Amino acid sequence: MFTNKPAAMKLRHDIKGIDQKILVKGNKKGKYIYFDNAASTPPLIPILKEVNDYLNWYSGVHRGTGYKSLVSSRIYDECHEIIGKFVGADLSTDTVIFVKNTTEAINKLSYRLQLKSQDIVVISAMEHHSNELPWRARAQVKYANVDNNGTLDLNHMESLLKRYHPQVKLLAVCGASNVTGHVNDVHLLAKMAHAYGCKILVDGAQLVPHQPFNMKAHSDSDHIDFLAFSGHKIYAPFGLGVLIGPRETFMSGAPEYQGGGTIKLVMKNQVFWANPPDKEEAGSPNMVGAFALARTLKYLDKLGMDKLAKHEAELTAYALEKLGDLKFLKVYGSQPRVGVISFNLKDLPHALVGAILCFEAGIGLRTGCFCAQNYVRHLLGVKEDYQQLEFYERNEIDKIPGMVRISLAPYNTREEIDHLIKWLRCIVENRYEFRRRYKFSPVHGGFIPAELIHKGYIDDVYNRYMGL
Repeated sequence: MFTNKPAAMKLRHDIKGIDQKILVKGNKKGKYIYFDNAASTPPLIPILKEVNDYLNWYSGVHRGTGYKSLVSSRIYDECHEIIGKFVGADLSTDTVIFVKNTTEAINKLSYRLQLKSQDIVVISAMEHHSNELPWRARAQVKYANVDNNGTLDLNHMESLLKRYHPQVKLLAVCGASNVTGHVNDVHLLAKMAHAYGCKILVDGAQLVPHQPFNMKAHSDSDHIDFLAFSGHKIYAPFGLGVLIGPRETFMSGAPEYQGGGTIKLVMKNQVFWANPPDKEEAGSPNMVGAFALARTLKYLDKLGMDKLAKHEAELTAYALEKLGDLKFLKVYGSQPRVGVISFNLKDLPHALVGAILCFEAGIGLRTGCFCAQNYVRHLLGVKEDYQQLEFYERNEIDKIPGMVRISLAPYNTREEIDHLIKWLRCIVENRYEFRRRYKFSPVHGGFIPAELIHKGYIDDVYNRYMGL
């Protein structure tokens, strides 16, 4: 067991802030445990050093004639190639476009596909809002069902592709769910989409950081046409997202953002656009973000994504086994999955559980609907309720159905999971005491220990932590 631990241990050793101390109840210092990797992963010390060294050469890219600009321009262009190769893009045909994050990448694609109101985009019922709302704004959306465990119904997916052919222009699906961690067989889905004459987009935000990924050659029927993912979810926290797809998709028409860097020639009555990716990267680019992500991916490649994925799978299995021993707890989802696990404790609000784990146990995780409200409601077996809008407007999230989510990465440990399990038992055993001591604060949008609810709470927390 845990035969791939050396790669994970190296990763943990290189995590920035891995030994960060935090204040828990009674003003005691404890070691922070981070289980919110699905939202953002921590940075890596070696990469931060490389970024710091590179900053000696930092400059505006393209068109600059100074040495620093020449060096930075070459590095920036190479970053596109490094990132594309990491996911098996065919760089003779595909273009790698830098954006802010996965959300912007999908929005950009929704614009560039030039969809018409009668066109159809098929998505799964497990999608993050970022892979749902942009399509709803541009075309008709048809949802492929999921079962009670949240697993995609492949037969229903294919029936939609068949029924609405040739109106279906795109199949858009997550590689892995950010709620249940469920992994979709995206290459099977690609083959299915291509059989009915449409392309596929994979939202790789929760898959690329956890498993080796290969878009495959365009000649393969299970080739991935479009891929989007974010650097901040794969240890590169400098605000870079990536959209990869056929260069021809971005050749015609004007980009949605227009200005510096997007053109070859501007005349009074005509504009000649640059070739992709320049055409799609308006303004001064995020050079540091590009450098950080490219260097991070080379680091992960050297460690071995396959080894890290196997270790994470073993760690996830351990967590599921331990959580499964708790009769008062319900875990959502099924295999196969990445290290994303959502659950609820019997009779306890998800937001309260998260607050207790924060203030008492020093654990960072996430609660709520994780920007996938329809999917979460389905898993919880609750219906749409417009009264929830009033709760949001009053910041009363304690009244909104949701879950507690831990999201693991290969650098996490069994000991950290054991700490979580111990505290989950403690919460249930002392639930009435915790309910008495914690009060919901609409001002702060969460449960707070009663003794900390006062006007200067946020300032106090900030000042205390800055003083550690």
